Amino acid sequence: MSKHCQLTNKVSKAGRNVAHSNTKTPRRFQPNLQVVHLRSEALGRELALRVSTRAIRTVQKHGGLDNFLIHMDEAKLAPEAVKLKRRVHKALR
Repeated sequence: MSKHCQLTNKVSKAGRNVAHSNTKTPRRFQPNLQVVHLRSEALGRELALRVSTRAIRTVQKHGGLDNFLIHMDEAKLAPEAVKLKRRVHKALR
């Protein structure tokens, strides 16, 4: 299971730990991913998604999954979210 957000495509980043002796060792910065069930009113069902906690807060700010997908630019969304956005647009027509 890959470490990326299914809505915003936030991924792991690489960095280094620096000790007091200035020894540098590689490390990874993992996004805080949670499995959540988000309700889509347009599709009429709940979707289980693995998203970052920042994305959860943004979805709540926009008032739900459908509004979040409609208002976000496709360039900022993950490929799974782009497919979901197109399904929501189709259902709303």
